[in-house]
Amino acid sequence: MNGAEALLRTLVDGGVEVLFTNPGTTELHLVGALEAVPELHGVLALFEGVVSGAADGYARIAGKPAATLLHLGPGLAYG
Repeated sequence: MNGAEALLRTLVDGGVEVLFTNPGTTELHLVGALEAVPELHGVLALFEGVVSGAADGYARIAGKPAATLLHLGPGLAYG
């Protein structure tokens, strides 16, 4: 297990089932680790605002926590 997989497993242990993503190249290790954690479903979006809005809407409607994976720096600021 590497650090990326450990982080995703920690999200699963916290009750997260869905990870909304708009990753950049620096986050590709986390995207690759999604294969090793089948309990976590990744959803790819094309804009950080969509990722943030989808995670918020999912959490409100499902009553479960959601997580986002945004590109470092600008992606986090847009989100």
